[in-house]
Amino acid sequence: EVQLQASGGGLVQTGDSLRLSCEASGLTFEDYSIGWFRQAPGKEREGVSGIEISDGTTYYADSIKGRFTISKDNAKNTVYLQMNSLKPEDTAIYYCGAEKYGLAWVPPSQYDFRGQGTQVTVSS
Repeated sequence: EVQLQASGGGLVQTGDSLRLSCEASGLTFEDYSIGWFRQAPGKEREGVSGIEISDGTTYYADSIKGRFTISKDNAKNTVYLQMNSLKPEDTAIYYCGAEKYGLAWVPPSQYDFRGQGTQVTVSS
């Protein structure tokens, strides 16, 4: 059974940092791309960032480019999202998804597997 366990969210202030983790199990890690997407109340899901595990190719949405960094640890089957300079508009539930043989950019609705989400709240 494939599982994606997202963690690391919390309540922070504008300008603070958080690091999200997505630990994958039940799959061959190197065969997948893993990404993060978010959903704020009343808004559509937004793809944030993704990484191809096989070669490290990355994708970043324009809204977070320069502030967020995605990385991976193959030994731990884990993908991280380092979020710096957080803004109130980053407030959302953050989910990770996995797509077999996927590209770094995967539309959120097309992931083969999705985790349960972790809440990020940025106060002004």
